Amino acid sequence: MSHIYCPECGFQNQEAANYCAKCGALLHAPEAAEQTQTFSPEEAGELDRLEDLGVEGPALVVRSGGGRAGETFVPQGERTTIGRSPDCPVFLDDVTVSRRHAVLVERDGRWFVEDQGSLNGTFVNRSRVESAELSDGDEIQIGKYRLTFLAR
Repeated sequence: MSHIYCPECGFQNQEAANYCAKCGALLHAPEAAEQTQTFSPEEAGELDRLEDLGVEGPALVVRSGGGRAGETFVPQGERTTIGRSPDCPVFLDDVTVSRRHAVLVERDGRWFVEDQGSLNGTFVNRSRVESAELSDGDEIQIGKYRLTFLAR
């Protein structure tokens, strides 16, 4: 019979064990999961298509998630809700997105994203935020969706 030793306390466990019987530590490293690649807007090369779509002013472009890459959302008014609820102007249909996840807000010509108490959080350029000012090319992650903010 083969054994596996706990990396935390050194206890000898059965080979089939996932957790240490003595201290409860994980015995096996988790298997590699889905890997994510990140591209800067310059590398993606798709930002120039915004003019081809006839979109003027600020917009959110879906970069990945839900098979909706390239879909564009234009903010409607000073406050645009982003969420899983079908009545949200930016509708992201996935369980990783809260019903009313975040709001895109315009203040004095500047744009902000504000988390609305979502479970999975809102990230700007890979940092979790409650509220953040957006600049052209910023990456917003909401659930499994990655969007690029364009201020043109």
